[in-house]
Amino acid sequence: MSARIRPIIMCGGAGTRLWPTSRNSLPKQFAMLLGERSTFQDTVLRLRNKLFDPPLVLTNHSHRVLAEKQLAEINAEARIVLEPERRDSGPAILAGCLIAEEQQANSTVLVVASDHIVANRAGFRHAVACGLPAARAGRLVTFGIPAQHACTDYGWIEPGTMLEGEARCVDCFTEKPDGHRAADYLRRGWLWNSGNFLFGARNLIEEYRAFEPATVNAVEAAVARGSDEGGALALALDGFVRAQKRSIDFAVMERTDRAAVVAMSCGWSDIGSWDALWALSDHDGSGNARRGNVELVDAHNCLVSTDGPMTSVLGVEDLIVVANRDAVLVADRNRAAEVKQVVELLRSKGCSQAETHPSVHCPWGSYQIVDAGEGFQVKRMVVAPKGHLVLQKHRFRSEHWIVVRGTATVTVDETVGRFGRNDHIFIPLGAAHRLENDGTEPLELIEIQNGSYFGEDDVIRIDEVRQLI
Repeated sequence: MSARIRPIIMCGGAGTRLWPTSRNSLPKQFAMLLGERSTFQDTVLRLRNKLFDPPLVLTNHSHRVLAEKQLAEINAEARIVLEPERRDSGPAILAGCLIAEEQQANSTVLVVASDHIVANRAGFRHAVACGLPAARAGRLVTFGIPAQHACTDYGWIEPGTMLEGEARCVDCFTEKPDGHRAADYLRRGWLWNSGNFLFGARNLIEEYRAFEPATVNAVEAAVARGSDEGGALALALDGFVRAQKRSIDFAVMERTDRAAVVAMSCGWSDIGSWDALWALSDHDGSGNARRGNVELVDAHNCLVSTDGPMTSVLGVEDLIVVANRDAVLVADRNRAAEVKQVVELLRSKGCSQAETHPSVHCPWGSYQIVDAGEGFQVKRMVVAPKGHLVLQKHRFRSEHWIVVRGTATVTVDETVGRFGRNDHIFIPLGAAHRLENDGTEPLELIEIQNGSYFGEDDVIRIDEVRQLI
């Protein structure tokens, strides 16, 4: 096997139990939950070591922009692989192994989640090194966390006899137990299942084929017929959609006789709820964790977070209060794991806040809808340095742009001009137009749309139309 390990970073989850901060449009792995970096960025930096090759990042088309931006922010190199549809972790990990093995025969791969906290990088790398002898002997190694309490939110692993290195055979996997069974597992020295894995790519493929050959054939076709999309590998939908939607645990790990486990002590948390985030946060003298513009009076053991509105809390304890620009959550901290039920309720009622944030990330920057009414919509746009919007036009709306910061290069039909702060640009209905930021600082504009329809499907990209003619 290759001397260096190829990481596969799983980056496609939605993290609904941390709603409203984590939503499908900005899932928790890309959110700044603790400090100034996302858990995705921390994961990439944890793997920046001579033990590892540059990672494969498995994500989907809607999150590609977020992954690329956050990689650029930390000056990191990675190969992005785009899933055309979510099929759970099994097919995604299988695709990563097929790609790794195709690029270098006998690859050793490390599968890690992008939304976990690891406080002790050295402890993490030590556990990986301890698992290498077993992985290179053909074992499928998972990493177990020494249990600290009788947790009912994690799967558990029963470790057995010693194998190669510091690995033990897996005598039993079990899903989330009730409190009585969890207490028994804790007493018997079972481990929490961290959902991170180390194995030879070829070994995983062989075991997967033994249990689900049709899924392996489908994912092989998706990889073989994948296409390059601006440097990312987009898996083919017609192959990937035929893969059985199943987690790697159910597809392989709980069926194989090659499973091994290494205990990993590294300050791990999957941040599975707001209560878990409260436990990881710094606390004031009253046990409160706060983020943003927050004022607390006679409050105890609360987590209060805001990304905009000033948030005040008075005379309460054990609460979760999360204020976003378009949604607010107030919950009993002891019931934080039930937030997913709120999201499901919102989805059933068709509430956009269940899935999307008001800010939308794009290849050129981002925009946020700040107001809307009959016949108008107002956006705040931020165009990244060297960013540009493609040449386009609209059938149902005109637009007014007011430059707030930076310098814009604007094309309207045959006219090209440069505009600075306080300048106004009018885009008539049907006019071909393009917006560019040639500078080194972000360009900010206020866009006022007037018309009868404001959906993104009213954007007619002229360059794409020309390619079809």
